[in-house]
Amino acid sequence: MRLGGKEIWPPLLLAPMAGLTHSALRTTILHFGGIGLLSTEMLAAARLPVERADHSPYLVRTPQESPLSYQLLLAEDKNMPRIFEALHRLRADVVDLNLGCPAPLVRRAGGGSSLMEDPERVRRIVACARKLTSLPLTAKIRLGETLDEGKLRDFCRMLAGEGIEMLTVHARLRAEPFARRPRWAWVGKVKGWVNIPVVANGSIDSAASARCCLEESGADGLMIGRAAARTPWIFAVIAREVYGMEIPEPDICLPRLYQEFVSALVQRFHPDRRLGRLKEFTHYFAKNYFFGHHLAAKVQASCSLEAAWAQAAAFFAVHDPVEGASLDAPFAVTDAGAGCNSQNPGPGTLL
Repeated sequence: MRLGGKEIWPPLLLAPMAGLTHSALRTTILHFGGIGLLSTEMLAAARLPVERADHSPYLVRTPQESPLSYQLLLAEDKNMPRIFEALHRLRADVVDLNLGCPAPLVRRAGGGSSLMEDPERVRRIVACARKLTSLPLTAKIRLGETLDEGKLRDFCRMLAGEGIEMLTVHARLRAEPFARRPRWAWVGKVKGWVNIPVVANGSIDSAASARCCLEESGADGLMIGRAAARTPWIFAVIAREVYGMEIPEPDICLPRLYQEFVSALVQRFHPDRRLGRLKEFTHYFAKNYFFGHHLAAKVQASCSLEAAWAQAAAFFAVHDPVEGASLDAPFAVTDAGAGCNSQNPGPGTLL
């Protein structure tokens, strides 16, 4: 899949997720490989011009995190020149427009999925953005408020006509919960309406679901969200099993993975920005264990990173002990996988 002259291979993309798709998760994913395009969290565009990359937890980035898409939350086309100057200064590889977030706070501010109800305002935003940058410009949408084929078709064609170069479709209606099976066939409809790459998003959590989605939608690529936090090696699995990439089979040691995630938080984030990110990650990561809700609850109740780590280490000692090594030095980066009993369990905020 090509995007603005860039080859995105494999065509597996990380979904932007508030509190999750920061530097620590991105490098965890990169450790296993198989990712074609990384993403930031959703970024409040109006604040970008005054944010400092060396201080903002939303902009922390290591040299290896590339290519990296910066997702913008916009409600109008004001201050766009300054916003794109900031993106160029930050060396964004791709710019993505958030047109699909269903969060009430975002919608009340006039952003996210509410923009799909005002296509002329979106047209102005996209046209202005296209004039200000030569970077690849993409957008992420949902299917809308209701299943209205004509309305969705016109909206997608408008985006492509104004210069959007790739469209990611979360295959659910705005109000539909994650528990609802995604409507992947509607991604196929979108692909038939536009001549740009179309990426499918929604409940892709295994090689099997990736195959089903591709067969049903004919999508050019796949975007993975919540499953990336639970199983950061999922991109490597799908890259091997679906796209035939010759990369090593993931060697999973869950306690080591968790320890290195904590280490990354300590190394890159200000102390008051660490614990919340660990709690958010643990909510998903804990699902790898039968009794993972105990781990999630203990970490959630912790008042400091040190306390959270102590609770996690105690959980691992009982449920997933690491042979021949100790997790007593919680913030030391060690080699992943050595002497570990863990086995791959299989598929299973605004700025």
